[in-house]
Amino acid sequence: MQQLQMPQAIFDRMLAQAKQAVPLEACGILAGRLPSGDEGGGCVEKFYEMTNADKSAVHFTMVPEEQFKVARDIRACGLEMMAVYHSHPATPARFSQEDMRLAVTPGVMYMILSLAEAFAPVLKSFSVEEGAASEVQIQIVKG
Repeated sequence: MQQLQMPQAIFDRMLAQAKQAVPLEACGILAGRLPSGDEGGGCVEKFYEMTNADKSAVHFTMVPEEQFKVARDIRACGLEMMAVYHSHPATPARFSQEDMRLAVTPGVMYMILSLAEAFAPVLKSFSVEEGAASEVQIQIVKG
């Protein structure tokens, strides 16, 4: 199984954004450095909060102008886009058929942060290859 490391500070920012957006879904982009070779995983270095243009509790669409700005910044920082994230304000962190339909960016992971249990948020990450999603282990690291 692939593994992804995420600093606690970035997880905390994602969680704060998701909680603030309730009852709507929050969304964002994560960038970092992917390892060379086949070991999989990588380390998240930057989190970009995005606007959910749908203003929906069950769906999100990112604002294209924001996406272009983030893509330019990721390149300027010498990083790679690692993941697209969105929150589930009231449902588990499961990868739905709708998530699969929208998973169109090759090599990018898809994260879901569930707030279904108010005091026990759950973050899961998935990679999608050939129409199948597999879970990617996330390790939250101090620092």
